[in-house]
Amino acid sequence: MFEAIAGAPLVLLIAGGLALYMAWAIGANDVANAMGTSVGSGALTIRGAILVAGVLEFGGAFLAGGHVTNTVRKGILDPSVFAQSPDLLLYGMLASLAAAATWLLIASRAGWPVSTTHSIVGAIVGFGAVGLGLDAVEWGKVGMIVASWVTSPLISATLAFLVFRIVRTTILDQEKPIERARQVGPYFIFVVFFTLTLVTVFKGLKNVEWLNLALPGALGVATALGALSAVIGRLILKRVRVEQDERDFHFRRVEAIFGVLQIITACAVAFAHGSNDVANAIGPLAAIFQVVSQETGSKAEVAPWMLAVGGVGIVLGLATYGYRVMETVGKKITELTPSRGFSAELAAALTIVIASRLGIPVSTTHTLVGAVLGVGLARGIGALDLRVVGTIAVSWVVTLPTGALLSVFFFYFFKGLLGD
Repeated sequence: MFEAIAGAPLVLLIAGGLALYMAWAIGANDVANAMGTSVGSGALTIRGAILVAGVLEFGGAFLAGGHVTNTVRKGILDPSVFAQSPDLLLYGMLASLAAAATWLLIASRAGWPVSTTHSIVGAIVGFGAVGLGLDAVEWGKVGMIVASWVTSPLISATLAFLVFRIVRTTILDQEKPIERARQVGPYFIFVVFFTLTLVTVFKGLKNVEWLNLALPGALGVATALGALSAVIGRLILKRVRVEQDERDFHFRRVEAIFGVLQIITACAVAFAHGSNDVANAIGPLAAIFQVVSQETGSKAEVAPWMLAVGGVGIVLGLATYGYRVMETVGKKITELTPSRGFSAELAAALTIVIASRLGIPVSTTHTLVGAVLGVGLARGIGALDLRVVGTIAVSWVVTLPTGALLSVFFFYFFKGLLGD
């Protein structure tokens, strides 16, 4: 049976179409929530966010998306179980793409920022449980993912709360905020570029072999770039003219400075996101092509055209449907200004760095939403729309089981369509 369909154009066509569908869904949901703070604060227009994120997400996906990826995401299933039944891997990966993308489409229509990684993991758990048995699922890994529903937003919310309080205390609440920005700003610039360098190295470029630096090397490069950026920032801030009697003008100029820093932070996160989360679309695609070529195993080669499919799909998703999630993250949770958006973006980046080095599984979505919550809490609980927060929390909880249930349906669908 399997040999009969192994080279069938229908299988490859379905796989490519579903991978593009999944990448589109990633762009509509995950990328949109990453850019939502920049849009909500006014640092970027929706059109500007689509342009900036489109270039960087595609660049991250195509240039640093990796040449080899695990066919079984995050070690959720034991790949050895497919040795005797590679057809089950094919059906399961098709089902995972269809299930995860469908759930992301539903969530995006509703404006819910959910985790694409958790969606695909839930889908893999679903087909693994019904197609291979409950014992084939690495439930310990699933438990870590469930725990991340709490740890990701908690860490980022705490950091965002602290960052924004520091910004307010040292700059915004001062009598002469521009002068304080001149004095304190270079330190913020150092932290921004230090953190973004680590994010890019640890998350965005970890698949580029010659840039896969060990911790000491990464810290050295990050420190050097941070220091250089701080010196340049100090020179630029010295050129800002100050009118002594226009505090509102000062405040707007300070917010404009934070807007630039926020855009820079969002760009780095977008590049890192594209390089990593594109695997949620092309990982299963690579596994399917590996099965079709009769080469089963735990890893699958990723061709450049697969990276291009993922990158194009992500950009299309953001451009066509991303506005709904951007509105939720940027405007509905709490009111954002550039300084608040900057605090949220920086906290999310710090969380990614910490989690990457500690091996803690975190979701970019949960991290960023948690950071927005932390910024809102810094102004008091009344600054948050608790109904929106509650809806988002429910959508997080149901993502994994919904992905699993949809995957069960699609698993039997594709098994019936392509099997004997």
